[in-house]
Amino acid sequence: MIGVRGGARTVTVTRRRGGDSTRAKDSLAVEEPLEIRLAWKDADGRARMEPLAVTMRTPGDDFELVAGFLHGEGVVTDTAQLAEMTYCRGGEAQEYNIVEARLSSGVAPDMERLRRNFYTTSSCGVCGKASLDAVAARGCRVLPPGPRVDSALLPELPERLREAQAVFAKTGGLHGAGLFTPDGDAVGVREDVGRHNAVDKVLGRAFLDRALPATERILVVSGRASFELVQKAVTAGVPMLVAVGAPSTLAVDLASRFQQTLVGFARNGGFNVYCGEERVA
Repeated sequence: MIGVRGGARTVTVTRRRGGDSTRAKDSLAVEEPLEIRLAWKDADGRARMEPLAVTMRTPGDDFELVAGFLHGEGVVTDTAQLAEMTYCRGGEAQEYNIVEARLSSGVAPDMERLRRNFYTTSSCGVCGKASLDAVAARGCRVLPPGPRVDSALLPELPERLREAQAVFAKTGGLHGAGLFTPDGDAVGVREDVGRHNAVDKVLGRAFLDRALPATERILVVSGRASFELVQKAVTAGVPMLVAVGAPSTLAVDLASRFQQTLVGFARNGGFNVYCGEERVA
């Protein structure tokens, strides 16, 4: 991580244009692994720690990423359940690529459910209905009505997100996620090489600020709308998700089930509303 500033690193490249060759400096988005470890005390008071997940991310806002990930997976539902987050204290070479999340006394994770969830989301043969039912089983509820958002604002939101992406402006290689007010003001924007990580970071910040459920916010993402992104938004109580790209069929099914407004292809002055059109004024 030496020499890394703001999630970008400068390298020397050879540029070829029209038969000419020149040496120049270029900025690249940094990508490194982050291991999330979960620590708690079991019913007998014994200290437990297990690795929970590894994600490839852009270093920075790591604690927000972990908080958002744990909330999105249903490990914690309140900040009081999360006692502490630290980088690895074991003196390992990759200490800044390992975050240990310690749960508060009396809070114990359902590791079997978590292992099953991580297995099924990365394997074949799991039906869409089972995925939808799993979100409902975690306690997610139908989203409340409102807010109403001016239709003229929706195609502008991805550009407003882009304007707040400082590292993308340097590298062109990062996804963005932002929470906006119904009037289009940015509340928080985060960047990462992974779409899911960018969402975890921005929702993790809201979680740590005790600003969830975000029932008066719009989540804007720079890429497509997948099932996982809708799931994270529903879990955080976000009533509207706006994406630059297309949603998947399961993303639309999940948004419809929880009465979330899902907007895709928000660009060039237009957009598609896949469900929840009642929030579009």
